[in-house]
Amino acid sequence: MKISVLGAGAWGTALAIQAARAGHAVHLWARDAAAAGLMQASRRNQAYLPDNPLPQALQIGADLGAAVAHAADGLTIIATPMSGLRGTLAALPVHQRVLWLCKGFEAGTGRLGHEIARELQPAMRVGVLSGPSFAQEVAAGRPTALVAASGDAALSQAAVDAFHGERLRVYTSADPVGVEVGGAVKNVMAIAVGVCDGLSGSAPDAPGLNARAALITRGLAEMLRLGLALGAKAETFMGLSGLGDLVLTATGDLSRNRRVGLLLAQGLALPQILAELGHVAEGVYSAPTVLARARAAGVEMPVTEAMVALLDGRVGAPQVVELLMGRQARPE
Repeated sequence: MKISVLGAGAWGTALAIQAARAGHAVHLWARDAAAAGLMQASRRNQAYLPDNPLPQALQIGADLGAAVAHAADGLTIIATPMSGLRGTLAALPVHQRVLWLCKGFEAGTGRLGHEIARELQPAMRVGVLSGPSFAQEVAAGRPTALVAASGDAALSQAAVDAFHGERLRVYTSADPVGVEVGGAVKNVMAIAVGVCDGLSGSAPDAPGLNARAALITRGLAEMLRLGLALGAKAETFMGLSGLGDLVLTATGDLSRNRRVGLLLAQGLALPQILAELGHVAEGVYSAPTVLARARAAGVEMPVTEAMVALLDGRVGAPQVVELLMGRQARPE
């Protein structure tokens, strides 16, 4: 299969490595021509995955037209941040088969990926590839499972054909809405769990493992409520893109969103935290939009609301715990 991966960050590079290992003809597109040239020469993505050599068969370039043409009869993977999805989709021909990796709601419009695609390219065959996955582990060949979701069953199967292998399992789903809601909300919940873990042990009554379990569970409940309100299927949230991705992102040490929460608990200012990270933590940008979509749908999301207040600087990390623990008792 001819596959083009548009975006040479960690996740795009990792999937390009996986597809090239499987014997596909893969073209990795980088926005920066100098970065593309360096990767082509060194066979490394020094900025994102310096420890993982790039297969010799993997093509790398900065010519978007060439990358698009390469996958004209194959599969195009959009590996930009959520902020780049709209522009990239708009630049693609309608006949292209497209899956995106980005997770979150679009800032400003509040749209999910499938809603952006419906607006820009209603006739295009599209879907989302998601699930509990750190790019470093995929690039290193560690066992991982993903889900390809689309209303087009043949497109989901194409993702299986492209990426399924001995170390990467790809399941299919007909619920892109649920997969996208899970991918967006789990980043916000990971910040909350990071805050909880960062506060643990600082005082006798500080949150601990019990609080972490409660946050993950209630976070899943918020994710499910919003998903159902937006038309998702309940069972999706018990799968890889719901519970699986939530647990990984909330507890894994490689999670940037969790790291944001840990540093907020230490009292660091958000601009300083983002500068130290150097990479995008989508939960920071998604949180206000998740809350806005929830309010518009009449869905209560107290953990998300507390995270927005914290990220806005209206409350401190210790006050977040008080806000959540002080809520009125109610049936689960």
